[in-house]
Amino acid sequence: MSRFTGRPHSHERASAAALAAAELLEVLWGRGQEAARSAEVSLSQLRALLVIERHEGTNLRTLAEALGSRPPAVSRLCDRLEAMGLAERGPSATSRREVELRLSLRGRVLLEQYRVARSREVTATLERMEPADVARLAAGLEAFHAASARLAADRDDAAPPGGDVADSA
Repeated sequence: MSRFTGRPHSHERASAAALAAAELLEVLWGRGQEAARSAEVSLSQLRALLVIERHEGTNLRTLAEALGSRPPAVSRLCDRLEAMGLAERGPSATSRREVELRLSLRGRVLLEQYRVARSREVTATLERMEPADVARLAAGLEAFHAASARLAADRDDAAPPGGDVADSA
């Protein structure tokens, strides 16, 4: 029985609803990716740009860990991003052997276009909902996000020093 509602299996029901919503969001996100692809950016390039944005100044090794890929493949990926004018490499402030990755202005514009397209798709769906349902959804998602952050913090406390960059990407 759930400690929250007193009804059995409510966690399973909530989990199923969350998974269904995640799958729907993947479809909606895909439409946003189509907008990014109009700039001829592959899904892996888009993922790399998002990680670089979140971890501005990251190095190739950390980017490879976040993407779950090998450094040589990520280096080639960054070659393509740089050739397209979406990312820039520069010397690291802390190590002469490393380079830092940053988004270019063109890369930032591309991600903004991507987010606008995604937002348009989500907003179109939300506009078809009753206002009270939208408010409950927002409250539930905020609670879900807070619980996820607590879980990540608990895992970080149990993890060896250095953590797992993929969890934060």
